[in-house]
Amino acid sequence: MPSKSTDFSAEFDAAIAKVASDVEGMLDVILPHADGPEARVFDAMRYAIMAGGKRFRPFLVCESARLFGVDPVAALRVAAAIECVHTYSLVHDDLPCMDDDDLRRGQPTVHRAFDEATAVLAGDALLTFAFELISDRDTHQLAEVRIELVRRLALASGGQGMVGGQMIDLTSEGQQIDMGGITRLQRLKTGALIAFACEAGAVLGRAPREPRHALRAYAHDMGLAYQITDDLLDVEGEAALIGKATGKDAHAGKATFVSILGVERARAQAAMLSEQAIQHLDLFDEKADLLRQAARFVITRRT
Repeated sequence: MPSKSTDFSAEFDAAIAKVASDVEGMLDVILPHADGPEARVFDAMRYAIMAGGKRFRPFLVCESARLFGVDPVAALRVAAAIECVHTYSLVHDDLPCMDDDDLRRGQPTVHRAFDEATAVLAGDALLTFAFELISDRDTHQLAEVRIELVRRLALASGGQGMVGGQMIDLTSEGQQIDMGGITRLQRLKTGALIAFACEAGAVLGRAPREPRHALRAYAHDMGLAYQITDDLLDVEGEAALIGKATGKDAHAGKATFVSILGVERARAQAAMLSEQAIQHLDLFDEKADLLRQAARFVITRRT
């Protein structure tokens, strides 16, 4: 008979796969189409966002929303929006002026499949489409909820969040950076969008302050664990399995958690952060079990 942990892992795998399927189904329906000369940018948007991936951030949106009894369709719309923002960031990160990658999610990057200018425009269009999605009345009938979602997503994805983190990442190549510096970099570059994903359900559900703070603390620790695992995969992972090139951080002279801590200490730090993240969910009942499992998933994933 399978163990309880095995059963739970299977439940988590099924849950994240369902969210991925649901989000992809929604995106397939709502992504714009065009017949004119602008059709190329919409083709590039679809190429980028329908290429698969874990859809981990959408999963966090849907699970945080479930804690507060949010309408699943509303949660899916926000989940689709955050996937648009995440995909835009990947399209731009892969450009020759940034990380100069040829492979993403197991297929040629957008600037390779199309061209650099189209990749820039496709990323721009995905970003702006995300705000079109969450500002629509179909996402929530209360304007103040939609405005808060817009504001929080803007902060998470802009200069005070993901974009700011990417700027620090670019300027730190070949530079000495300490543990505090790399933690701040990753809190902005990776953690800010993960934090939005975890808090979005509370915003949609108009939750009080205490559970919002708990979810933000959970996201902070889990986001750092996620990034440490990314750094470990860049050192130890297989490109064919991950779907992108490995070893690029060391080649570029980038400081990472692994370069500062070493492999074993980095792995231990990720495990500690994962368990710490789980503790922040103590005020929730068994409805948060899949979020607890997500914190374990981030340090055991292989892609």
